[in-house]
Amino acid sequence: MTTKTSSLDRGDASGHGSRRAPIVAVQESLVSINVSDTRVMKNEVGYVLLGERRLKSEVLRVQNQVADMQVFEDTSGVKVGDQVELTGEMLSVTLAPGLLGKVYDGLQNPLALLAKEHGFLLPRGIEAESVDTERRWEFAPAVSTGRIVLPGQILGTTPEGIFEHKIMVPFDEPGAVELSWINRGNLTINDPVARIVRPNGAERTLTMAQRWPVRRPLPERMLRQRVAERIYPTEPLTTTQRIIDTMIPIARGGTACIPGPFGSGKTVLQSLIARHSAVDIVIVIACGERAGEVVETITEYPETRDPRTGGSLMDRTIIICNTSSMPVAARESSIYTGITLGEYYRQMGYDVLCIADSTSRWAQAMRETSGRMEEIPGEEAFPAYLDSSIKSLYERAGLIQGPDGQTGSVTLIGTVSPAGGNFEEPVTQATLATVKTFLGLSAERAYKRFYPAIDPLISWSRYLDQMSDWYAKNLSPTWVEDVKAAHELLHRGDEIYQMMQVTGEEGTTMTDFLTWQKSVFFDMVFLQQDAYDPVDSSTPLARQKRSFDLVKEVIEADLAIEDRDTAQDFFTRLNSLYKNLNYSPDDSAEYARYLREFEDLVGSKRMKVADAEQEANVQSERSDFETKR
Repeated sequence: MTTKTSSLDRGDASGHGSRRAPIVAVQESLVSINVSDTRVMKNEVGYVLLGERRLKSEVLRVQNQVADMQVFEDTSGVKVGDQVELTGEMLSVTLAPGLLGKVYDGLQNPLALLAKEHGFLLPRGIEAESVDTERRWEFAPAVSTGRIVLPGQILGTTPEGIFEHKIMVPFDEPGAVELSWINRGNLTINDPVARIVRPNGAERTLTMAQRWPVRRPLPERMLRQRVAERIYPTEPLTTTQRIIDTMIPIARGGTACIPGPFGSGKTVLQSLIARHSAVDIVIVIACGERAGEVVETITEYPETRDPRTGGSLMDRTIIICNTSSMPVAARESSIYTGITLGEYYRQMGYDVLCIADSTSRWAQAMRETSGRMEEIPGEEAFPAYLDSSIKSLYERAGLIQGPDGQTGSVTLIGTVSPAGGNFEEPVTQATLATVKTFLGLSAERAYKRFYPAIDPLISWSRYLDQMSDWYAKNLSPTWVEDVKAAHELLHRGDEIYQMMQVTGEEGTTMTDFLTWQKSVFFDMVFLQQDAYDPVDSSTPLARQKRSFDLVKEVIEADLAIEDRDTAQDFFTRLNSLYKNLNYSPDDSAEYARYLREFEDLVGSKRMKVADAEQEANVQSERSDFETKR
């Protein structure tokens, strides 16, 4: 496998052939070319010819006889009069077996191969095969000749690690075609595997690889033709993080954002979600993050044990890596590359999790390019189309049912890095208007070491009611109501705490004081998890339900506690017991012992029925007296 660009990487999909156009202006990574003598289309790929080097670029705008192109490399030495070779192909990626386990840049160049052949300081104009064209794959046909097949329909399969990689009819086919021939055996991705015949008699030879433009949603044409169908998300994506799965759920095939200031634990949280979520494929898009964080990610994942398979987490992961020190244009394209790869595996019927870290850097790249093109700026100099760009990105998530009946999903979680933790800035606001789960990280909670630092008072999920039928069937008929009651307890506890900041503990009633203690208890033992504990770092949904029911028992209990000192002592002991319970494996002797001690402690303070009725009467009389006074 070499770094010489292959026909796959520089295909001529439009049939225009390569044409050349002269450069008429250069502004940092933006060049303008005269296209009066040639045809050009938006998002077409071109190469700036700089001696022996070929600098990859993309057409962003065509006005009259001038096209503006963003160059994905440093443009030092490029001058007016240099030539640009246009390829006739839109910015595309290769879809084929061999993608899993790779680390790519934003243009799908495998970084390990580039580093091996050129060292870590890469020269300009270097590209590499996206997938190994020499490796052979055992292809097994799934359909017979003479059959009518649809775009996206499975032709055959080949093993790719622990997965069955499905080779499909090209997604750009205009309609149904006849399969006239199909191959089998040990083949490379460039060997012919099938031949199809269109209704007009035109033949097309297929390989295991196909190209797809990254800025065009992969199922777009199939959805228009009703070959594929978009399905309403009705099931949760289990992340094993209690505060997410129970309180602020994300749907399988849904969208979420994680905004938070520096140091609030975004990196650790997204690593936990990637490692433990109930998905098949994980795609991590490191878009403009600091090089140190990216290096940590690409070194950590191969060494991390996959809790689902027992192997390496990297075996079912793809990393798209564009650090803040890489060219801004490549940073902007990296998110589209990652989401396109996710759509490809979704079409096979797999559940895919895409984590984009961070969309703020992606938006900043758009702002920089827009400024160079002298477009009319919006708020904080972001382009006026920022809102629509964010919406169109998140709309590519979802559940899709393919022509063979298989259903796959892409769940898209974007982290946002607002300056100073300001959630009112344009990127965060545009994202909140788009996604259906908001996991807001709090610097205050991070400072207190309350991890995950998701603030339950400001975070929300629109999926809770949407998935109520699933919860009623699989967890409890009253699950949604119970979760909403827990949210109300947290808000009421915060109100009481704010009041105590002014009046002190003595300025509150005993009932309010116990309500506050219960809200703190719920926060401490259920919403917080230890990311570095082998048991507490990941809580299966069944254990979450048991834990939630135990905590709910305390919250709803009428406690025979008459003074604040007793209440503080009781809840301190309760917190300690429950945290030990969280650290104990299921079915272990420690778990059974802590559970028994916990239940005994709660039972010792539980008010008898007669006492509870008497206390209720006293509280009612006290309330009436206060009202009359």
